[in-house]
Amino acid sequence: MSWPDPRPGLVIRYSYLWRREALEGREEGVKDRPCAIVLAIKNDGEEATVYVLPITHVAPSRPEEAVELPGPTKARLGLDAERSWVVVTEGNSFVWPGPDLRFVQGEGADSIAYGRLPPAVFSAVRARFLDFVRTRRSGIVKRTE
Repeated sequence: MSWPDPRPGLVIRYSYLWRREALEGREEGVKDRPCAIVLAIKNDGEEATVYVLPITHVAPSRPEEAVELPGPTKARLGLDAERSWVVVTEGNSFVWPGPDLRFVQGEGADSIAYGRLPPAVFSAVRARFLDFVRTRRSGIVKRTE
């Protein structure tokens, strides 16, 4: 089985665990959803720690808390036509490949990847996420293996 390379900007299918769910004691995400890889750090050896941000249909309460995905980008990635946002106030981290990656039914490891965000969209996502990290207004849920 060949996993895609976990590069920043790649949108993957993942069982995301929201921070509020983790605080309630949950260890598993409730729903598989598209998530954008914002950072991948190679560890000693072959492993990489990957940080993902969730993509949701729920509009942010404050515009700076998310980046809206353009319609043409969603269409190219094979996502639905509803408006969606990449949330920049929280994320999950895990060792790649993790048990929460999700295949499209009946397909292999490559099916976890929808495609990559355009450079301009990814730059906006990364900049806003790093701003929240620097000001300690973001939260990362470290996933178990």
